[in-house]
Amino acid sequence: MKRLAFALTLALATIGAAQAQNFVQVQDAGAKPLRYVLGIGFTRGGDHLATAVYEDGLEMKIRGGDGIVLLAGLDYRIDPQFSVQGTVAYHADRANARNGDLRFERVPFELLGYYHVNDKVRAGGGLRYVTNTSLGDSIGSGYEVNFKDTTSPVAEIEYLFSPRVGVKLRYVNDKFKEEGSGAPVKGDHVGVLVNAYF
Repeated sequence: MKRLAFALTLALATIGAAQAQNFVQVQDAGAKPLRYVLGIGFTRGGDHLATAVYEDGLEMKIRGGDGIVLLAGLDYRIDPQFSVQGTVAYHADRANARNGDLRFERVPFELLGYYHVNDKVRAGGGLRYVTNTSLGDSIGSGYEVNFKDTTSPVAEIEYLFSPRVGVKLRYVNDKFKEEGSGAPVKGDHVGVLVNAYF
């Protein structure tokens, strides 16, 4: 039993040393531990908030978790197995028309940590702080609902096609509450994002 434990310990140490050496070689080859990240994606989910009705009878629903995401931030590789990412984003769902639009928008700040399963896949999660959340229109009706800032958990997995391009699948459990009084609104959603690293 002691020999087996010793053999396993030696094997794990050898693998760890090899991974560390590979990481050092990658670093020496010019890979940067600190990189910029830019991303775009879309999300689906959440409660129904409003409906835009067009002249031809077509309807478009605005939901608390739907929308397009644009993000920018920094990604830092701590060591071969762990990295962290901090971003700020614009997340919005809109129904556009010639005379104006109906929109639900927010600005989330995220801090995420990752475990690198291998050189292509990393999984992780963290928290996002969502600010400037509002539902309103631009047709001069004065309709505007503002929501309190909120903190939400995030879980995601990313597949890296190359060191510069990754695709994320994520789940976010946003919940919003109208300023003043009002029932909570679910903004939970799943999303797909494409990130570019520089």
